[in-house]
Amino acid sequence: MVNARALLVTGGAGFIGSGYVRYLLRNALADRIHVLDKLTYSGNPTTLDSFSDDPRVEFIEGDICDPATVNHAVDGCDAIVNFAAETHVDRSLFDPAEFIQTNVQGTLVLLDAARERTGTRFVQVSTDEVYGAVLDGYSRESDPLYPRNPYSASKAGAEMLAISYAETHGVDVVITRGSNTYGPFQYPEKFIPLMITNLFERKAVPVYGDGLQVRHWVHVDDHCSGIDTALRFGASGEIYNVGSDDERTNLEVVKQVLSLVDAPEDLITHVADRPGHDRRYALSSEKLRGIGWEPKRAFDEGIADTVRWYRENRDWWEPIRDGSFQEYYRRNYDNREQAHPGARREA
Repeated sequence: MVNARALLVTGGAGFIGSGYVRYLLRNALADRIHVLDKLTYSGNPTTLDSFSDDPRVEFIEGDICDPATVNHAVDGCDAIVNFAAETHVDRSLFDPAEFIQTNVQGTLVLLDAARERTGTRFVQVSTDEVYGAVLDGYSRESDPLYPRNPYSASKAGAEMLAISYAETHGVDVVITRGSNTYGPFQYPEKFIPLMITNLFERKAVPVYGDGLQVRHWVHVDDHCSGIDTALRFGASGEIYNVGSDDERTNLEVVKQVLSLVDAPEDLITHVADRPGHDRRYALSSEKLRGIGWEPKRAFDEGIADTVRWYRENRDWWEPIRDGSFQEYYRRNYDNREQAHPGARREA
């Protein structure tokens, strides 16, 4: 067991990163947490309000690509958990260079910092998307990687760097690959919060292609507990999938949210599919379960709680949907022709 009581959490103002900080605090798993975040468009400063007054937390605004900032932030920490990343596939199609810079170069800087500090465990938080489309069965940690968009390629590249530092420099590295994650504080451009917030405003919900792409969904609390299990009980140099058995098509998720907000199905708008859109992801989490992890939030319960949170926290998400968000939304969706719901693109 790794007794990590002082942690550097990068990307701690983002969705899963901030969820992990709250998880640590709620379960008294850390005495000191350094939160490093650049506060880009998706790193919402108000997300920090939920733990900004906690004496165990120190916030540092900065870029993981800056070695001086990273070396300052990691001082006194015995583990680095790297959530900092550009994560939205659609944005990676517009600007892949930004994804390579943050996700690969930034990870390299963090690994160098871990290398210089003997005994510092480095957890690279990755994604199921590095496996590519899995039309049947489940992805296991030993499967080959086949990323099919710039985002997943950048995350695969970061993983390869982490593994190389474990092999050549002896850095204590653990990698997690998570399923699609949902819950409170998720930036509204992502699939589930976009649906919820659009429907609250009775706006159309854009659905790519036929909407029959399949995903496994894990609640952010379960994802965070899985990452922490890998941090504390995972073997050095190993990879752990963090998934669930909650498999849904995108269209099924949309209709479930429509029911929860009492909105009509005619708000569903099928649009041209995203280039290289993977048809299905599915993770086997047997390896992580073998060291003590179990997901606790069933999707039906978790999605109802998530809709409730967005309903009760409009002051968090409504300001986000102005300005640059609207510019991105128009760029991504306005020029997509409406698609017939039977249309699809093979993975």
